[in-house]
Amino acid sequence: MTSEITRRDWTGLAAAGALSGLLAGLPQAALAQPTGTSVPRIAMLVHPDMVMLDLIGPLTVFSLLRAELHLVWKDRQPVANDLGLPVTPSASYADCPADLDVLFIPGGLKGSVALMEDAETLAFLADRGARARYVTAVCTGSLVLGAAGLLKGYRATGHWYVRDLLAAMGASVERSRVVSDRNRITGGGVTAGIDFGLTVAAKLRDEETARLIQLVLEYDPQPPFDAGSPERAGAKLTNDVLARRKPLIDAARRNAELAKTRLSL
Repeated sequence: MTSEITRRDWTGLAAAGALSGLLAGLPQAALAQPTGTSVPRIAMLVHPDMVMLDLIGPLTVFSLLRAELHLVWKDRQPVANDLGLPVTPSASYADCPADLDVLFIPGGLKGSVALMEDAETLAFLADRGARARYVTAVCTGSLVLGAAGLLKGYRATGHWYVRDLLAAMGASVERSRVVSDRNRITGGGVTAGIDFGLTVAAKLRDEETARLIQLVLEYDPQPPFDAGSPERAGAKLTNDVLARRKPLIDAARRNAELAKTRLSL
């Protein structure tokens, strides 16, 4: 039996669940908002066929940052993701705050391909992105930023099997886990979302706070296999993934070229 997941549910889990137990022993002011600073306002796009971990990694970090979180979609109807769990938006495009500290897009190749040609979504992102303090994405979400014209002239990254397509939309592609260029911050595929979240936390608050969150999450990756990148996995596994993803990668390439024309690049 599935359940709807709202922003309140997620922040409640951080405040009242297992994470709060870890936070309980810290000094009371450890994660409190510094005097004289505002609470960061973060809009996180939730869209059909997104990869849930792309959302949950950064969302967990931002919840511990005590940010004002908005899960945003066209309307407030639940949207499904790669796990089949409905996520209920807390704001629509129409009522999402106009001025944001962070605009964020999670990935999911199928969903990203669809959003690259979704005029309503691209218009929303272009509008909020023009004013946001930081414009960000992880995984294939970078493709959507590119299609909205928000990566032109910026260094950026994304999931390894589509990041080169960002060049068609005016970005300078880098093969890094997290890339920061002025107010654009992009992350690699899926698990890079936690690295991305901690990077953003350090910019919104400070490095000490980001380190504290990292420790609370016990984020100390030691993977059982050395196959997390094409270079380490080798040609056989890499080609297998590319073959399985080929139809969607081809669709992403087509949409990147369409965006290039639309953006007059």
